Amino acid sequence: MKITQISVFMENRSGRLARITTTLGNSGINIRAMSLADTSDFGILRLIVSDIEKAHRVLKQQGFLVRTAEVVAIAIPDVPGALGNLLSLMEHADLNVEYMYAFVEKAHDQAILIFRFDDMDRAIDVMLENDINVLEARKVLSM
Repeated sequence: MKITQISVFMENRSGRLARITTTLGNSGINIRAMSLADTSDFGILRLIVSDIEKAHRVLKQQGFLVRTAEVVAIAIPDVPGALGNLLSLMEHADLNVEYMYAFVEKAHDQAILIFRFDDMDRAIDVMLENDINVLEARKVLSM
């Protein structure tokens, strides 16, 4: 149920994001989800891609600092309050969200949320116990 995500650490300057995404595209790697967080000096680009190993290799060859991490993807109804309800559930379970990002899949009126928790296994257990739709990697990659 965990999904491997790639994180790319990059200088916050013009052209870096274009270089990363062009490198991936030229290598036949499809980006399924992404998040960019930045400061004045650097950024962290988090990606879920069609081929983690290849993405890791080609980005390292281009001189980027690349790491992988496990995340979990869930689907919730795309309605007001759904995210708050989910986060309240996590709070009551004493789980901390380290970061998250989201996208909407309009074909099914769902919000797809990508989470990194302080205790990934426990978070997955809590979600499954509460009938939260935890997505398999293949499902996310096929969206």
